[in-house]
Amino acid sequence: MADIKDPENTIILTLSGGDVLIELLADVAPKHVERMKALARAGAYDNVAFHRVIEGFMAQTGDVEHANMEKDYNPGRAGTGGSDLPDLPAEFSKLPHDRGTLGAARSQNPNSANSQFFINFGDNHFLNGQYTVYGRVISGMEHVDKIARGEPPVNPDRMISVKVAADV
Repeated sequence: MADIKDPENTIILTLSGGDVLIELLADVAPKHVERMKALARAGAYDNVAFHRVIEGFMAQTGDVEHANMEKDYNPGRAGTGGSDLPDLPAEFSKLPHDRGTLGAARSQNPNSANSQFFINFGDNHFLNGQYTVYGRVISGMEHVDKIARGEPPVNPDRMISVKVAADV
């Protein structure tokens, strides 16, 4: 496992295959980083399904409203909800959507990101400047690569737990 340089800005995402460490980029997208930490600290991401997973593209999760597989899971609505917090303004940067980066999922409105995010399986540079990049996988990408594919997957994988490293 990679060394954690900044525990306050590192997420430990536990999947069935093992832990994924995500370095959050607070200097690039402070509002998105704060939102992810707030939802992680509230336990909102625990048991949330990966509802849209496209081979060679990305794995999307974070619908805390409709995709909690332990509470009111609705596969037909997964991907349409967010948290009870307000949407976030876009925090676009020059950081590319490279393999392992975390992007904020949103609707057509650039200022509609809320709780959903995706992890890029490959370099998806066509997303550059259109979606906020606010983190990168620093360890455990092999576990992300094994997430069940589908829109939605027949048997979706879930985030078992999501914690801020400083709290563990």
